[in-house]
Amino acid sequence: MQIDSQSRDVFYVSDGTAITCETLGHVVLGQFPFKANEKTFPFVESEDKLADLLKEINTSYQRNGVKPLVFFSIVIEELRTKLLASNSHAYDVLESIVQKVQDDIQMDPKPKLQRSRSVGRDSDKYFDRIAAIEYTLAHDDGITLKGLEEADIILLGVSRSGKTPTSLYMAMQFGLRVVNYPFIDDDLKRMKLLPEFEIHRHKLFGLTINAERLTEIRENRLAGSDYASNEQCLHELKTVEALFRREAIPYINTSSLSVEEISTRVLERTGLRRRLL
Repeated sequence: MQIDSQSRDVFYVSDGTAITCETLGHVVLGQFPFKANEKTFPFVESEDKLADLLKEINTSYQRNGVKPLVFFSIVIEELRTKLLASNSHAYDVLESIVQKVQDDIQMDPKPKLQRSRSVGRDSDKYFDRIAAIEYTLAHDDGITLKGLEEADIILLGVSRSGKTPTSLYMAMQFGLRVVNYPFIDDDLKRMKLLPEFEIHRHKLFGLTINAERLTEIRENRLAGSDYASNEQCLHELKTVEALFRREAIPYINTSSLSVEEISTRVLERTGLRRRLL
């Protein structure tokens, strides 16, 4: 039976952070032409939290008449069984991989809650990640340019080109300390690198975007403003991209890329190493 392909409720569920479920879910859903109405449910480790989730699933099913998609990773068998019996299409994101590894190495897995494993055995890496997130938040959107010597990378670009979500993703997923700086009017008139950036040239990386896409994003924020006009977007992008080329700053176009894809391409181009838990 053909079901409405315009939109679908999608839930990401885990007894940990749910980042793995989100990442794999985004990759899978990218293959299908429908809009995903997404919600994330991390740390589902109890009957009470599962009950709240099941209410959301039932509400979605009753409202839309189709089962929502659930990408999950839960190791507590009782919770897992109840979720699989819900009014949803539920997919264990690790099941087939774990089974394949088990078959290949002939060893039974011993599942653990994701959160306890991360904070316990790898506590140093965990707190390094927290420090990276705090640093990145403190250096978001040009708030401060102090402490650039601690940065792993400095993202440059016009406003709304994807710098903040990329910065936070790289901090949360890879433990990197990221500075992001938006070019403002004074920068666009001067179009020279700030002195603070000169001594950190090797850390600079640019993000750009198609003018039509930038106009659309800015219209959603400030409809009808000069800031969102196509002429302003074209001017800013032309000026900034000229700077990137003149100063030999590597850059990529983010127009059709997810934040995961942007981050991965930045790491690939710069050679930065991921600091994974």
